[in-house]
Amino acid sequence: MNATLPPRFKGVLSPVLTPFQADLEPDTRAFIAHCRWLARQGAGLAIFGTNFEATSLAPEERMRLTDALLESGVPPALLMPGTGSCALPETVRLTRHAVQAGAAGVLMLPPFYYKNVSDDGLFAYFSEVIERVGDRRLAVYLYHFPAMSATPISLALIERLLKRYPGAIAGVKDSSGDWHHMETMIRHFGKDGFDVFPGAETFLQRAIEYGGAGCISATVNVNPASIVAIWRSTDTNERSALQARADAVRKIFQTQPMIPAMKHAIAHWSGRTQWRTVRPPLTALDAQAGAALVAQLQDAGFGIPDAHELA
Repeated sequence: MNATLPPRFKGVLSPVLTPFQADLEPDTRAFIAHCRWLARQGAGLAIFGTNFEATSLAPEERMRLTDALLESGVPPALLMPGTGSCALPETVRLTRHAVQAGAAGVLMLPPFYYKNVSDDGLFAYFSEVIERVGDRRLAVYLYHFPAMSATPISLALIERLLKRYPGAIAGVKDSSGDWHHMETMIRHFGKDGFDVFPGAETFLQRAIEYGGAGCISATVNVNPASIVAIWRSTDTNERSALQARADAVRKIFQTQPMIPAMKHAIAHWSGRTQWRTVRPPLTALDAQAGAALVAQLQDAGFGIPDAHELA
C-alpha cells in the first residue's frame, strides 16, 4: 500500500452536479466531461455532495462513478467524495473506497435520520468509521449543514475528535450560512491544522482574510472561473469586485431551487437539454421558470464559457 499522504485541499471546490439520462441513470460520459471542465478552470471536485443528489444514488453508483472518473485521467488528488450516510457500514464502505482510490479527503455528513442525538453518539459514529477504515491517509472533512441534516456538528464535538484523531480530522464544510460560526471555527481550530471551507462563495473573501481554506460552493458548477479568481486574487480591490460579481450571480440562481436551476442553466448554454433531468423527488424547472432564470442571468451579463464542452 502506498502510504504517501495526499496534499491538503486549499481553494475552491465544486459540489459536482450529476447529469442523468432519460431513464434516470447517471450519465457517466457527461459527468466526466463536467468534472474535467471544472478542473481545467481550477476547481476541486467535491463529488457526491448535496448538489450531486448523492442521497438519491446507491453506494454502487457512487463507486462506479468514482472509478470511471479516475479511469478517465482525473487526478485523485482533486477529489473530495461525500461518504456520509445514516448507515455506518455504508459510510465505512464508501470511505474506504475513496481512500484506496487515492482521494485527498472525504466529506462526511453525520447520520441524519435520528434527531437530537448526543455528541457522544456522533463521536461514536465518526470514531467507528475512522477505526474501521484504519488508513493513515484518511482525511475527514466534516459536513456541517444543519438546515438539511438537522444534525449539527458542535464545536465541542470537533474539539473532541481533533484530540482523539488529529491526523484524520482535516476540516469542515460549513453550510450553516452563519459567518460568526465559521469565524469561530477558524480562530479556535485553525492552529490545529483544521481547515474551514464555507459552503458558499458569499463568504469566500472573508474566509481568505481570516485564514479559511477556500470554499465548497454549489454555484462553482456554473461559475467556476469567477469564483476561483476570488481565491487567487492578491489585490484587495480586485477581490472585492470579483466577490460582488459572484454574489450577484448566486442571488439570481437562488431565486429558484438551486439544483434544478443550475442544471437548467447548463442545459441552456450547452444546448444539451438532457442536463435538465433530476432524480425524483426533485423536479426540473418548468419552461416559464427556466426562461425567467436565463433572462435574469443574461441581463446580468452572465454566460457559461466553453459550455459546448458539456454537451
